[in-house]
Order: sequence, then structure tokens, then C-alpha cells
Amino acid sequence: MNYSQDQMSNFFFVITGGPGAGKTTLLEELQKRLLACIPEIAREIIQEQVAAQGDALPWKNKELYLQMMFDRSVNSYLSVNNNGSFVFFDRGIPDSLTYAEIIGFEKTEKMSEAVRQYRYNQNVFFLSPWRDIYKTDDERKQSWEEAVAASELNAEIYRRYNYTLIDVPKDTPGKRADFILTWIGKLIPGQTGAGSLK
Repeated sequence: MNYSQDQMSNFFFVITGGPGAGKTTLLEELQKRLLACIPEIAREIIQEQVAAQGDALPWKNKELYLQMMFDRSVNSYLSVNNNGSFVFFDRGIPDSLTYAEIIGFEKTEKMSEAVRQYRYNQNVFFLSPWRDIYKTDDERKQSWEEAVAASELNAEIYRRYNYTLIDVPKDTPGKRADFILTWIGKLIPGQTGAGSLK
């Protein structure tokens, strides 16, 4: 069956929130269940730039890092060749706008237009800050206070672009995955099999 872009966007689910809230481990759990998952672009860029001794890093050239994050997020969205299965994104294009506001960068019309044009399912799964599991590493250098502020701004950005945030409970990755799949099952009738729709 062929789907229009609007129909396909209903199968695209974003998992977002502040730094260190457990998104990556949740995506890994969904992937274990043979569901399609798109990794976080920002972390990929940091790993590549560190390895190449590049400047597009949040602690070096913030604006270049933002531009790469935005471009790759759009390309990642457009590259998904979906046949009617769920796809889970570790952050979405609106997260680039969150970072733009954090660094005080005036977002361009191109960025705003991309967020309006390349839509995901209206229901976005949001992971709130979780102090018990929060930790910094070579790629995540924000303090706890910065992580909380980023989380609040991120929620505001998604709401600004007419997304509905679904709060994912603080629980094990398995139970979080169960929560999401149960929610989707109620949201989209006609689910058949693991993550597919007819």
C-alpha cells in the first residue's frame, strides 16, 4: 500500500525530553523488539567531530553544530522509506529549535518552515528529567540545572508547534516501552503485529 506524506507522518513517533532522561536506553529497548528506531543526530555529530578534531561541537562552534544538527535531522526524516510500520526517532527536527534558543541563535525561516512541513505524529513521547539516572559524560556536559532548563524549553517548543506531549513514566526501559506501545495501540486502531499497521 502506498501512503501520502501526511499518512506516513502518523507512523513517525518522536521520543524526546531533556538530556539524560533515558531516551537512548528506551530506544534500544524498542529496537530489541524489532521496531525501527532512528538514533539521536546530536550525539552522532559530537562523536564524529571529536574523532575528526572538528569544530562543530557545543563547546566550540555552537552555530556550526546547530546547522549540522538541523540539516541532518531533516535528512534523517526524509531518508526514512516507510511501508506502514512505526518508526521511533530519538529526538525530532523541533529539537534543533530548542538548541537554537538555548544558545541565543535567531532561528531562520528555513528552520521554522521545516518544523511546520516535516511533521511527526502529533503525540510526542516526552521523558522528564530524572535525577536518579542523570549523569554527564564526554558528550553530555550539562549540569543538572541546565538539563532541567533544557527540558522545559524543549517541551515549550513542541507545544508551540502544536504537538501533544505524552509523559512517559519514570520506570525500567521495558515498562517504558510497554507504556508507549500500549498508548499507540489505543491511539491507532488496526495495529497488526509488532509495530505495523494495515
